[in-house]
Amino acid sequence: MFARWLQQQWFAQRRLTPALWFLLPLSALFFLLSRLKRRLTRPQRLPVPVVVVGNITVGGAGKTPLTLWLAQQLLAHGRRPGIVSRGYRGSADMPQPVMAGATAAEVGDEPLLLARRSGVPVWVGRDRAAAGQALLVAHPEVDMLLCDDGLQHYRLARDVELAVFDGRGAGNAWLLPTGPLRESLSRLCEVDAVICNGPEDPRLPAGIPRFAMQLRPASFYRLDRPGDICQAAQLAGRPLHALAGIGDPGRFFRTLEGLGLSFSRHPFADHHAYTAVDLAFAADGVLLMTEKDAVKCAPLVPGETWVLPVDAELSPALVDLILEKIRGRPVA
Repeated sequence: MFARWLQQQWFAQRRLTPALWFLLPLSALFFLLSRLKRRLTRPQRLPVPVVVVGNITVGGAGKTPLTLWLAQQLLAHGRRPGIVSRGYRGSADMPQPVMAGATAAEVGDEPLLLARRSGVPVWVGRDRAAAGQALLVAHPEVDMLLCDDGLQHYRLARDVELAVFDGRGAGNAWLLPTGPLRESLSRLCEVDAVICNGPEDPRLPAGIPRFAMQLRPASFYRLDRPGDICQAAQLAGRPLHALAGIGDPGRFFRTLEGLGLSFSRHPFADHHAYTAVDLAFAADGVLLMTEKDAVKCAPLVPGETWVLPVDAELSPALVDLILEKIRGRPVA
């Protein structure tokens, strides 16, 4: 409950509210500790180029759809990418591959989704540099790595950094816990490009390449029978419940509204570990959810459930920028 209240304070308006003043000393401590950690961390360079997809805000902003898009675009350009991730809230500490039959409890929800959709090797581990090294040993054909959510994981040396924002922008632009920032906005001056998944925050530093990203919904598929698909018009007028446990649940709800659907909203915290009790509300209706939630809810759904996948759309100039950055990279 407190976490939800805190996020509302961070993003409700673009200034510091009086209710958060008491947290300012903690933000100062967070700043000092994060700077010290970065200074003391010795990066490990891997033998292939590394592209980090991350953000400086807490919570999801669209990193996973962007990573999927990048993997597909790089494959189309003749590259052979692999993906590494922390596997947030998964039990894997040591590097391990993400197999299609794994569970989110083992490897995390986002890596499981990446493994099922990307068509490239995906490995997880607390130490992303070690996970990348293990992936390269298991898949010597891989010639570059995408790191999903690793902007602050400085042990992994990187060749390209992409910072993602959603429509909430930088919130009140204060560091944790007074605001949603993991690092100050000045950190963006070091990244290679900023990706805006929604309206651009005017406070972002100027002079950094920017790319707009849109998430396009595809057809719904039924969770227990993925071969069954339907369009929004086939669901309209039915008793619908929408569930979302992502960084900004409102983004999913707005997408459904844009498809002309009326429904009851059920927001959950990002990476929420669902139980059957959490889904009991949908026993008398039809449940709609994101793909990220679906990888965790398959054994729990109380009845008819439809999943809405989304695909990222960006300018191909982003891939051109990445390939130009890594061209001529010295071998580790």
